[in-house]
Order: sequence, then C-alpha cells, then structure tokens
Amino acid sequence: MSSLSRELVFLILQFLEEEKFKESVHRLEKESGFFFNTKYFDEKVLAGEWDEVEKYLSGFTKLDDNRYSMKIFFEIRKQKYLEALDKQDKAKAVEILVQDLRVFSTFNEELYKEITQLLTLHNFRENEQLSKYGDTKTARTIMLGELKKLIEANPLFRDKLTFPTLRSSRLRTLINQSLNWQHQLCKNPRPNPDIKTLFTDHTCAVPNGPLAPSPVNQPVTTLTKPTAFPSLGAHGPFPPGAAVAAAANAGALASWMAAAASGASTVQAAVVTPASIPMPQNQVSILKRPRTPPATPGVVDYQNPDHELMKRLRPAPSVEEVTYPAPRQHAPALSLEDLPLKAALALHQGSTVTSMDFHPMQNTLLLVGSATGEITLWELAVREKLVSKPFKIWDMANCSPPLQALIAKETPMSVTRVAWSPDGNFIGVAYTKHLIHLYAFSGPNDLRQHAEVDAHMGAVNDLAFANPNRQLCVVTCGDDQLIKVWDVSGRKHFTFEGHEAPVYSICPHHKENIQFIFSTAIDGKIKAWLYDNMGSRVDYDAPGKWCTTMLYSADGTRLFSCGTSKDGDFSLVEWNESEGSIKRTYLGFQKKLAGMVQFDTSKNHFLAVGEDAQIKFWDMDNINVLTSTDAEGGLPALPRLRFNREGNLLAVTTADNGFKILANQAGFRSLRAMETSAFEKMRTPADSSLIKAVPGAPVASVSCKVELGSPVRPSPMLNGVDPSKPRIDDSTDKPKPWQLAEILDPAQCRQATLPDTTGSSTKVVRLLYTNSGAGILALGFNGIQRLWKWVRNEQNPSGKATAAAVPQHWQPNSGLLMTNDVSGVNLEEANPCIALSKNDSYVMSAAGGKVSLFNMMTFKVMTTFMPPPPASTFLAFHPQDNNIIAIGMEDSTIHIYNVRVDEVKSKLKGHQKRITGLAFSTTLNILVSSGADAQICFWSIDTWEKRKSVAIQMPAGKVAIGDTRVQFHVDQIRILAVHETQLAIFDASKMECIRQWNPQDSLSSHISSAVYACNSQLIYTTFRDGNIGVFDADTLGLRCRISPSAYLPQGNQGLSPLVVAAHPQEPNQFAVGLNDGSVKVIEPTEAEGKWGMVPPSEAINTSTSTTSNQTPEQLQR
Repeated sequence: MSSLSRELVFLILQFLEEEKFKESVHRLEKESGFFFNTKYFDEKVLAGEWDEVEKYLSGFTKLDDNRYSMKIFFEIRKQKYLEALDKQDKAKAVEILVQDLRVFSTFNEELYKEITQLLTLHNFRENEQLSKYGDTKTARTIMLGELKKLIEANPLFRDKLTFPTLRSSRLRTLINQSLNWQHQLCKNPRPNPDIKTLFTDHTCAVPNGPLAPSPVNQPVTTLTKPTAFPSLGAHGPFPPGAAVAAAANAGALASWMAAAASGASTVQAAVVTPASIPMPQNQVSILKRPRTPPATPGVVDYQNPDHELMKRLRPAPSVEEVTYPAPRQHAPALSLEDLPLKAALALHQGSTVTSMDFHPMQNTLLLVGSATGEITLWELAVREKLVSKPFKIWDMANCSPPLQALIAKETPMSVTRVAWSPDGNFIGVAYTKHLIHLYAFSGPNDLRQHAEVDAHMGAVNDLAFANPNRQLCVVTCGDDQLIKVWDVSGRKHFTFEGHEAPVYSICPHHKENIQFIFSTAIDGKIKAWLYDNMGSRVDYDAPGKWCTTMLYSADGTRLFSCGTSKDGDFSLVEWNESEGSIKRTYLGFQKKLAGMVQFDTSKNHFLAVGEDAQIKFWDMDNINVLTSTDAEGGLPALPRLRFNREGNLLAVTTADNGFKILANQAGFRSLRAMETSAFEKMRTPADSSLIKAVPGAPVASVSCKVELGSPVRPSPMLNGVDPSKPRIDDSTDKPKPWQLAEILDPAQCRQATLPDTTGSSTKVVRLLYTNSGAGILALGFNGIQRLWKWVRNEQNPSGKATAAAVPQHWQPNSGLLMTNDVSGVNLEEANPCIALSKNDSYVMSAAGGKVSLFNMMTFKVMTTFMPPPPASTFLAFHPQDNNIIAIGMEDSTIHIYNVRVDEVKSKLKGHQKRITGLAFSTTLNILVSSGADAQICFWSIDTWEKRKSVAIQMPAGKVAIGDTRVQFHVDQIRILAVHETQLAIFDASKMECIRQWNPQDSLSSHISSAVYACNSQLIYTTFRDGNIGVFDADTLGLRCRISPSAYLPQGNQGLSPLVVAAHPQEPNQFAVGLNDGSVKVIEPTEAEGKWGMVPPSEAINTSTSTTSNQTPEQLQR
C-alpha cells in the first residue's frame, strides 16, 4: 500500500473515532495493521477478554513470527490458565492447557510439563515461583507491563505504536478545502452555495434572471472569495482560512531554521504544486501548513513560527540578523598565555578514557568515563578519585529482551559519553549498548542512582542536556537512527525520525526562547529539529560526509563543526548559521589518521583539536594554527580533550589509560587554591578524638620485574604527581602532613550484624554479595549456606545492602536449608568452594563432597556432579558461557567442565598442590589459577594451554606454600594475588609482579582474606588478629586501619574475620565473615563517606625494579 493510502487510513481512523464508531475503528486498526491501539489493548487485557485480545493481536503478529511474539502469546495464555486454576475450574484449565498452551511444548517441553503439574496442586501458589501471585487484577496489571515491554521491543510493531499528530477533523478539513477549490472553478460562483452531496464534483447552478457576468471578464485579483461552506455534521463551521491552510511550502530551505516559520520539511512534507490543480497558475496562492500542537502530554509547544528570532535566522536582511563581527574593541586582548599549554599533573584512570566533562561551576571537578563502563569523579586539586561507579545494571526487569540477551552474554559495556547538566545537579552517562544512566549529584561523595533508561537499540552514541520550556531534559541519539528526548525521570517526550544512518552526535541549543537540536549521522547528514513532531527542518551535508561533531561557542553566537572523512581527512569549520553555509575552513591538519577527531571551544575565542598525538589551537577568527603542544608526550594519535568553563584547564587523554591536565597561570592558581581548601576539608575526621594520628605507615620494599610496555607499568608520577616537576603549590600554601586514619571505636563507622534464625551458623569460610547488591550469601564450615536479603522500604528505599538496615535471614516457605553433601567428608580437611550465577538464580557449591547446584528461590538441589575423589576446591563460571565451569581440584588439576553435556572438556595440569583460586579475563582471553603451592599459572582460554607459571615471591625465611587467591581488577589486566604473607599486584598481560606489600607495624599478623572494592580503587584486607586494612589499590599504600575494637564485641578473645567480600555497586561497603559464624556489614560514617585518603608518595615505600630475584625455574614450570 502506498504512503498516501496509508495516510488515508489514518484519516479514516480519526474520523471513525470522532464519530464514535468504536467497533469499526478497532476493526480497521486490526485489518490494516497500521496502528496498534495500546489503550484499547490495555482495556481488553485488564478486562480479561482473552479471545478479543488474541484476535486484535492477530492483525499485527502471529505466534511464531519471532521470539517476542511467542512470548506475548505465551504470557496471555498462561494468565488465562492461571485464572482458570484460581477459580478451581479444572475443566477449563485442562482445555486451555491442551488447546492453547500445548503449542509451546515443542519449544520448551520442560516448561510445559511444569505448567501441567500445576493441575495437581490444590492452590498453584504452592509452587515457589508462583508464591507471590496475588489477586487477578494485580496479576493482570503486572502481566500487562511485561506485554508492553515485549511489544515495544518487537520489530513487527515498530512505527505502529504512535498515531500521527493530526489536527482535529482533518478529513473534514480536506473535504472542505476540496469544495472550496471546486467552487473557485465554478463558472457562476454563488455567494452561499448549497452543498448537498460529496458523490459528484460541486458546481453552482445558473441563477434565475439576467446572467451573471463571466468570471473570465473579471480581473483575477478581484475575484470574490466565497464564504465558508456550511458545516458537515455537528462539528461546527470551518474557518474560511482553513481552505488554504493545509499544504506545505515547497520552496527550498535557504537557512538552517527558516523552515520552522512555514512548518515545511524538505524531506517529509507533502507538497501541493500548481500543476496538480486545473486552474491558471497566477490564481494559485502560496499555501502554508498550519502548525500542529505536540501530542506528548506535559511538554508544550516551545516555538512560535512568527517569533522575531525566526526572522533573524532567515536570509532576508534584518537589523537583528545574527552576524559575526570582529572582537569588540573594549574586550581585553587574548594571547598565548591564556591557553592552557603546560602539563600540571597526570592521573591514571586504569582503562581507556572515552569521555570527559568538567563540572559547570566547580572548575577542578572532572567527570571521566572509560572503556570498561566505569565512571569516575576526580577532584584534580588533590588528585583524588572522589567517587567511582563501575558499570552495573540497576534494574534488570526494566531492560528490554535484546538488552537482557546482551547482558546474559556478558557483552562489554563502554561509556560513549558523560555529561553534566547545566546546573551541575545531574550526570548523564551513555553506553555502547542501549542504556543511559542518570545520577543525582549533591556533593563530592554523594552520587546517587537516579534513572536508568533503555534508550536505543544498539549503541547510544551521544547524550546532552537541554532545557526546553525551562524543563531539564536529556537528548540522546543512537545506532537505531533516532534522536530521543527524555525528562530526568526517564519518561520519553519526543522521538525524532528522519536520519538514514546511525546518528553520531547531537547539539541542543536555543536562540532566545526558540529551542532546537542539531544532529549529525555517519552518512554525513546534518539535520535540525524543533521540539515538535513535524520532522527535521534542515538537511545538509557535513564536510567529509562522515562523522561530525557540532559545538557552539560559550556565548552561543558562533557555530563550529569538526569531523572526519572515511579517508581519514579532518575538517574544522565555522558555519554561517543564517545561510546554512560554511563561513570559514581552518587549516593545519597534516596527516590522515583512522578514527574520530575530537575538538572543543574555549572563551569564545579559541578552538582546540586533538590530532597527530598533539593538541592544536586556533584563534576563531584566523584559519591558521595558532600553536600546538604534545603535552610533554604520551598522547594517543587522536587524543580526546575537554576545557573547563573558565578555559584555564584542559583535560587530555593519554595512551597509558589515563589523562593529563594542562593549565595556564590562572589554572595553576585555581588548582593551588582548591588543593588547600579541599585537602583541609577531606582530611578532617568526623570525630578527631576517636581517630588516632599515625605517621605515614611504611611499606615493605619488593623486587618485581616490570617491562616498559606493560599497560599497568607504574608511572613515575606517583599518586598523579611527577616528582621531576615542581609542585603547583607554593611553599607557603603547603598542607599539613598526611595522616593515616584509624577506626578504633564503633561510633566511627556504620555496621550491621546479620541475624541468624536457623541456629546453623558455624565459622564462615566463603562469603559473597549477590550480583544485584541486595543480598549476602555465606558458606559455612559445615557446608550449609545462608542467604540474607535487604527489603525495599522507607528506611532503605534502594533495597540494596546497607549497614543502616538489618536484612532478613531468608528461607523459602518449605524451610529447606541449602546444605551440601558432606557424607563421608572430614570437614577439618575439606576446602569449601562457592560460585554464583550472574543473574543470582543459581548457586554452585561444594564442601569436600559432590558439587551441588541450588535454586536460589527454592533452595532445592537441581543437580550434583563431580563426586570425589578428588574433591573440588574452587569454582568459577566461564565469563561468556554459563554452561562452562572451571573447577579447581584437590589433586592440583583444573577441570573445564560442561554442565549441559556433563562432560569434562579439558584437564589442566600445572600446579603441585590443590587449587585455591581461579579468575577469568575476557580482555586478555586467559584463565589465571593459584594454588596451595604459592604458584600462579596463566592459561589460554582458546587452547587451554599453559602460557606461564610464576611463583609468589616469599619473604625471607618463609616456605613457598599456603593458599593463594586471585582476583582481576576491573580493567581485566591487573590481578590481585593474596597470600597470608603478602598482597601482590600482577600485570597479567606480562604475567609479572609489579607491586607487593608485606604485613608490618600495626598490621603485622597473617592475612586471612583480601578483595578489590567494586571499582578496584581500594583493597579490603582482613588479618587473623582481627584488624582490617583498607589499601589504595594502585599504590598498596594503607589508607585506613579498622581496629578489632571498632566492630568486634569486647571480651571475645580469638574472634577474627576469615573472609571479606565487597559490595558490587558501593565501593565503600564490605562484609566480613567471622570464625564464630557471624557476618557483619561495615561502611564509613555518612559524614566521612569513604575510608581515609590516598597516602602521598613519601608515605609509600613500595619500590619496583626492572630486575627480578626469581630464577628461570621459578618462572617457568
């Protein structure tokens, strides 16, 4: 069916709706398949009219069209089945089972069997998975929410969920327009024509009496315009102007936004030309299309097409037209000294920096996004990471099925864009797959989850904040060729369609009170949009016809773009905004490079571009390069860059997974001033009487080999400061010496002891947070697992684990315990192990016997495998396939086991004693194992061949034995190795140790456990004497010591932590499992917000060298 025929159907649908022909409306919707009426569908679902629901759906999809359709029909029929069971109508339930649900048995026979078994229950709620099923109305509402998500994700419903924006009675308007044209063609037009039929063309009858003069003899310009025709039906008369208010202006767009005045679009608008009308061309008046009010509730029409600003943006001369004059005479002259050219400091992010943005008011506060999906907030003045948030899904239930599938495959998520809101109260983060995250920011240590939006299919390529109608909104674009506008609660207001390629960047802007958005796509097209539903107003080609970014100068008067062609040519231009043409092309690009060039503007005067491993600067009024800098080396070929608001600091990415800050004199002063105030504020304890000041804790030296090419080679810039350069602070402004914070009293931290209602507690040997962050799982010495869950309430609105609320010791209604098979096992010699599935549905564990797979909802054992001997000692899921498990064994081997086929695929041999640790890296494609022989082995995931074996370097007089644990940093390159004698950081890409710490001074006892914080910026370490140390993960410098007196009951000699676990989303929260079976969650006080400060370089005696004390025999076995 042609596009015009399709539009005619919509006009008929509108007419039928207005005339209250309800059944006809929905029948036409279904038969045409053009518009899926969600309101009607919702009504029928909530009313339980299942036959009508399926009948209506059948006009748009069939059960076997795709997996979304199948899921939709399954959910409907399942609800229908459950309602029959709830009414105790077993006969009806059997009928539904046989006639409606049997079709799904061919796709999932086990599920069909499980559904069938519900017939045997007196109340189907006895089934654990249906135990929370409420009343019918609630169940229908919940199911409807799921159906809506499936329908929105189903490609068959694409473009069918939104009714086009039409003026009321549009079909009647068109008929009246037609009648007006017909009347104008009458040979004898009468002033008050009587229209009695639409079946034939209108003509006025010849009047009685003398003949009227022929219109041919009259001048065309004096032709009397007839009055409006009588109304058709009960909708009232159409205004006379309506007859000439429907067609679009066919003229070419002469400026960026001139089309906004006429409502025309060169791409979407249907045009009525004189050739289509049988009348002399000089009688055709220029027709204008009326503006259509936006259909989205809550967002009003932001622009008036006749606004004075629209005139300013037209090419016709105007006294108020925007021009670009030379710098004002009274403006102070700018020089090279105003450019930030000198490197002030260098900081290590830990992974490739993909986006940066300075806070709009706090000039030394920098937001950084990285390739691992992590975002970090840096206070540059003190070189401190204030907050770091690794990528996590906040609410899996709200994710679309395609995104859930990607998450199940553990598809890497990288940050594409980070941005501050104009008021600095919100942070927006866009990712390479589907999502945007919005955080609320109210202080340096207060970054809270605000909204998670499944925004686009594929990558979200750009994100920006805008304020249409003084309402803060987020604008996004993506690989799905769409631009979308959301409010900060995540509610969508607009979707702009028109690009024919993935949209690469967006640039929201405003002129006075006219709000608009520029967008660019990877086919080189530039479009502009108003906040309405009338299509793009501009369609131009960007220089290079590929990826382009657009930016305005700080005062909003000058528009620039910078882009790359497919051949690697770069372009930097200024646009004549009034004419939509290029005003100035800047010179100075020397090389062709693969990749996207980045640029920024500063002080309404300078442009900066990262190219050829340097930063080039231009004066906006001069096409030649002003100057350039390589920032003293270390930049990638195409560095990313970002000015702060004042233009005195410039953040530039480096090739070693970090960034540098360049500054001018004002920038150095800003850093110096902020450093003093920030340091004083951050070092002041919540209660100075309770925190003991300890001079910088010394750290034992280590001799570890590090090659220059290592991605995690320690930078000569310790703690972000290059010792070869003078510090930016003056001698008179030096802060007081760094002091180690010690937590000595329970009042100095927040803590919660988890309740035990089963009496099954015994010493905790393994401890895990659930991946959702809402629960903790503990494996006891006796093989029994305990689960605690935090509930969402007023005290704990997030529902996440917290020391501020006591969780529930959770058990199913059956009263089952998750108990491992320990028959015939000597528990004193057993080495319990545990692993949790990524979706928290299953837990796998063993305690010297068979490995058991438990259902986390029912606590039932789903299956058992790998009976001893040898016994399993460590478990790890393959990161890309949940059916593959690496199992460390008592006999020192590692089994690569496929659960689905119950088969050991490979058996790895390389250790001398039992396996005590396993960790996968998808970045390096390796498995790292550790054993009781104090060895670390590196294995290829592709071939399962051993690449290298490294011995833990033991302190003098110590034998190289003992359990060793391993855990990867979030960058998937560095790895933490934990032995009772040390903490060691290895560069897994070089398979060599780069840093080491040995127990000493106040932390001289043996280490019992250690773990990275979720952002890998801290290492939580427990000691056998009850002490807990919080270390900086980069330097292994001690930040904070928590004394046993701060969290253990007084008088309990011998009580100590055996294991520690870190919260998966809150970097300052951890939990410890004690040898008496209790579990405690510990956090810093709200006033402190974190555990101590990064120790300065002089307080860290960790040393590195390019030699190694290890013999070849130790390194390769």
